[in-house]
Amino acid sequence: MRAHLARVDAVLVQALIAAALSFAHLHDVAVAAGQDGWKAWAYPVSVDLLLVAAWRRLRSGHGKAAAWCWFVIALIASLGANVATAGLLDLRNVAAWLRILVAGWPAVAFLGGTLLAHTASTTDPEPAAIEDQEDEPEAAPEPPAQPAIEAPPQHPPVPVPSALVHHARKVAAEHHARTGTPIDTPTLRARLGVPVPMAEAIAAHL
Repeated sequence: MRAHLARVDAVLVQALIAAALSFAHLHDVAVAAGQDGWKAWAYPVSVDLLLVAAWRRLRSGHGKAAAWCWFVIALIASLGANVATAGLLDLRNVAAWLRILVAGWPAVAFLGGTLLAHTASTTDPEPAAIEDQEDEPEAAPEPPAQPAIEAPPQHPPVPVPSALVHHARKVAAEHHARTGTPIDTPTLRARLGVPVPMAEAIAAHL
């Protein structure tokens, strides 16, 4: 456990030293390029913040191409300041192109930080949409289809001769006079000796 803490402490100390040196180098380059006072201290802060924003986007797994692009830009700015203060450039007589780069850096850092921090991700569904889907009531199951009820077969109309109808009326009148009730179809059929369809057709004429 103590060995692990010792390794962690050593890494943190090394990181703090590297960050402090890079911060100082960026400050010196900004001063040499004509940025004095609080402005010279703001330049290393903007470079470090852009590095952190790009690293967080890389860790999130979304928009890695843009994150790598801005990470490399911020890293070049930090490394460039370190190299510039190593004696390769005369900081007492800074070239015009370096003054232009330093003066234009705030706009570049603002653009990169805004794009990295406020670009919406479209890979994951919104939580509100998921909750709406979960809260939506399930549709009631449809009732089972009832089997169609077949209609009884319809007998085709049977032609009835008028003489048979006349005779059936006499039979019906005789039955009514004898029993006092109208004649029914089965009795009419039995008296006339005709098939059921014919008896029904004759009964319809009575």
